[in-house]
Amino acid sequence: MMAVTSSCKEGTKIAMDNGKYVRYTPEQVEALERLYHECPKPSSMRRQQLIRECPILSNIEPKQIKVWFQNRRCREKQRKEASRLQAVNRKLTAMNKLLMEENDRLQKQVSQLVYENSYFRQQTQNTTLATTDTSCESVVTSGQHHLTPQHPPRDASPAGLLSIAEETLTEFLSKATGTAVEWVQMPGMKPGPDSIGIVAISHGRSGVAARACGLVGLDPTRVAEILKDRPSWYRDCRAVDVINVLSTGNGGTIELLYMQLYAPTTLAPARDFWLLRYTSVMEDGSLVVCERSLNNTQNGPSMPPAANFVRAELLPSGYLIRPCEGGGSIIHIVDHMDLEPWSVPEVLRPLYESSTLLAQKTTMAALRHLRQISQEISQPNVTGWRRRPAALRALSQKLNKGFNEAVNGFADEGWSMLESDGVDDVTLLVNSSPSKMMGINLSYGNGFPSMGNAILCAKASMLLQNVPPAILLRFLREHRSEWADSGIDAYSAAAVKAGPCGLPVARGGSFGGQVILPLAHTTEHEEFMEVIKLENMGHYREDMIMPGDIFLLQLCSGVDEHAVGTCAELTFAPIDASFSDDAPIIPSGFRIIPLDSGMDASSPNRTLDLASTLEVGAAGNRSTGDNSGRNGSTKSVMTIAFQFVYEIHLQENVATMARQYVRSIIASVQRVALALSPSNFGSHAGFRTPPGTPEAQTLARWICQSYRCYLGVELLEYEGSESILKTLWHHTDAVLCCSLKALPVFTFANQAGLDMLETTLVALQDISLEKIFDDNGRKALFAEFPQVMQQGFMCLQGGICLSSMGRPISYERAVAWKVVNDEENAHCICFMFVNWSFV
Repeated sequence: MMAVTSSCKEGTKIAMDNGKYVRYTPEQVEALERLYHECPKPSSMRRQQLIRECPILSNIEPKQIKVWFQNRRCREKQRKEASRLQAVNRKLTAMNKLLMEENDRLQKQVSQLVYENSYFRQQTQNTTLATTDTSCESVVTSGQHHLTPQHPPRDASPAGLLSIAEETLTEFLSKATGTAVEWVQMPGMKPGPDSIGIVAISHGRSGVAARACGLVGLDPTRVAEILKDRPSWYRDCRAVDVINVLSTGNGGTIELLYMQLYAPTTLAPARDFWLLRYTSVMEDGSLVVCERSLNNTQNGPSMPPAANFVRAELLPSGYLIRPCEGGGSIIHIVDHMDLEPWSVPEVLRPLYESSTLLAQKTTMAALRHLRQISQEISQPNVTGWRRRPAALRALSQKLNKGFNEAVNGFADEGWSMLESDGVDDVTLLVNSSPSKMMGINLSYGNGFPSMGNAILCAKASMLLQNVPPAILLRFLREHRSEWADSGIDAYSAAAVKAGPCGLPVARGGSFGGQVILPLAHTTEHEEFMEVIKLENMGHYREDMIMPGDIFLLQLCSGVDEHAVGTCAELTFAPIDASFSDDAPIIPSGFRIIPLDSGMDASSPNRTLDLASTLEVGAAGNRSTGDNSGRNGSTKSVMTIAFQFVYEIHLQENVATMARQYVRSIIASVQRVALALSPSNFGSHAGFRTPPGTPEAQTLARWICQSYRCYLGVELLEYEGSESILKTLWHHTDAVLCCSLKALPVFTFANQAGLDMLETTLVALQDISLEKIFDDNGRKALFAEFPQVMQQGFMCLQGGICLSSMGRPISYERAVAWKVVNDEENAHCICFMFVNWSFV
């Protein structure tokens, strides 16, 4: 045994049974090494064959060869383990350095806060009367806060731009390593040797901000090169154009950039930025890339506004990249943006006010991308479908970009909108530009011709309540037959077989959902790509797709139920045997974005009405206990986009089919979401509703008393142990209250009312009564409305109204009554919509 161990250290020796060593000649070692690289663990027959084929090994017994390979594998294992331990040690050393720097920063921040607290306390004690000085020389100062312009005007000359760049660098470094921002640890992120890094979000800062520190196995120059190429890793980035480049006297570079970001849903406009980027090397050898928006206050060069874009602001942000001992880089990333949340509906504003979402989508995405490239360089293995990891990553980006283009439908890419059929729940866009159609007309080897010279996109967005996005997405992936429509007409069925980018994505009846080839899986990001076979056409072998087969390339991400605020996506595109890296991909799919993770300390405080203080578990605006949903979110917005390739002369027929198809998907998703609601999980049976505020309880009592007074019957049937508020909240019909104003707005709704209007308690008060009715409904409402104030109630016949998302809702009948308080004064008007449903 001792001989075997010793021979693990001496590669040119072999252990004999008697413990003596025999040296191999260099030629013999070379021959054995050659075989080892071909087959590290050869069989007995293969070892004997080696002796026969190599005369120089003829004097060595097969048993000796076996021991040599055992020892060689032992050395290889030891080498790999030593390399792994060295890498872990380097990472721990770097992480320790980062933690020490973070601790130093926090100590400075504590000292500064203690100083400011002491200063303000002294000021409060010394000042007993508020004085006012009306002279023009009066300036009010407090601590370090001064009423002076933050960015004095500068000119657009190189010297002026350098001044802006230097100021940007200073502000960025104060955020990255200083105390300019009060950072708090990202929820759910714990630093450690296996973590992505130290991730923090801003607290009490204007806009949204996130910061990350981590170690990557790439040199600083390579890191900077990758991060500058933002479209390659930031999936929300549509394009970055370099308008001008200037060299500075200190060896740095100033770039003027124009950047566009995709909108995540169909309900919000896209964003663009006019930026200055400054790249420089610091005295300690660190590389810095910092950026900021250029605006009028700096009097620099300007960029005119672009149609269909909202100009957002990037506050001083960037990357500090320091070389790490032993190789690699330590990187500090800061992202700080003002995404102009005023430009989106109230219900979507959490998407633009959450530093947690910014950290996940931008800051952490940059670190993940760097680590992925580092792994690809160190382990360039060929994975599924004979593709290297970099090729699979490019496929993933291609799918995501195609889906973003479908969701946004920019006119400069050739998209134009079709007229509505009178119901605006589904938007249709068409595109027949040559750039879009180039390369799509492929032919199959099964005799079917390719067809299609235009693309039609049908898209819609919907608000989801009480269903965790990760669980819903996983169900959509694993149970396609539950939502896919198999009732497509004959033309659609023919298109399934005729074109690689036609309707295979839509054929539930011909799709068995069999995952035949997992291509890639990133555990850290829980994203995986797979190939799924469509229909039983042609033949399939593990190593290739035969002509005649039709397959689906599918990408799934965000399936981790415990991740905070993670976006869940399922995108897919048909492919065929001619599929190559440059083949056209026309993706369709789903995107589910949580709206209220409830864990973002940076979200601004809001002034809420009394209804918003209700704590109604998984069913309402606030969540408590286990009813908060499995990933901490109770509300989310789903965006659906499906693309179809068709012949232009059949546009009308395809448009009708696409509308019907997407509407059927919406109905199916709603049914699935209802079934997956936490209230239907075995461990979450029933809603747990804590009592609301006294004001909310009082309003519920007034509503029921007034209904009994004017209509002569009880509104609710409740047990004594149940509060009136809780019973009203779970009433199956939609109950909504609106104010007594010239233009009534909603002030309260039960759960059914929020579901009907597809809104939240916070956003409810932004919806006026007239917005939910069409012209005929408004005429009928205003004709009968005085009746409510005179006799106390009115009844409306069944009709159609609209949700806040513009989706039509049918109702059997509606009742309105005047709600009076204890002094019998009119407080509000209450509506109840009976047997409502989405059309």
